[in-house]
Amino acid sequence: MPFRPTATRGLTLTLCTVLLVSAGIGLVQHTYAQTSRAPSPPATVKAHSGPLPAIPSVPFTPPRPMATVRQVYEFAARHPEVLKYVPCYCGCERVGHNGNHDCFVKSRAANGTVTAWDSHGMGCAICIDVGLDALALFNTGASPSQIRAAIDRKYGSTFPSSTPTPRPAHDAKQH
Repeated sequence: MPFRPTATRGLTLTLCTVLLVSAGIGLVQHTYAQTSRAPSPPATVKAHSGPLPAIPSVPFTPPRPMATVRQVYEFAARHPEVLKYVPCYCGCERVGHNGNHDCFVKSRAANGTVTAWDSHGMGCAICIDVGLDALALFNTGASPSQIRAAIDRKYGSTFPSSTPTPRPAHDAKQH
């Protein structure tokens, strides 16, 4: 067995403990998400209007600038008619997500008001990037079908799985 100074062994033990605790928390969150997640937004989900609730705070630095993260959370709130048709490719289907919308919005009131955010999107570069790409395409006038096709082309060949996201029924522009 190679020699390791005491400080290194202590650091190794600390890192192992942190990893084990993190894995345990992740397992609890995964189990909770599978049993408590509201279903994906229905086809008639209304968009949020008015001021938005504060986005989730997390004990880490998000993988993208906060301005970008806020922009994607707002897009998810105000344009469910787009993101409910956009899949996510980070593997979050394992925690009950049905599309990129679910990475950011946990629940809405019947009138479309966001009642709870999902903090998953705060820490996932893939979720943020998919949402940001959908936002950029939306701003060019692309329809939900065109946005879905572009996202599938960009991410589908790179990532092995995606959420079970429904496809848009028509190409009517949603602006």
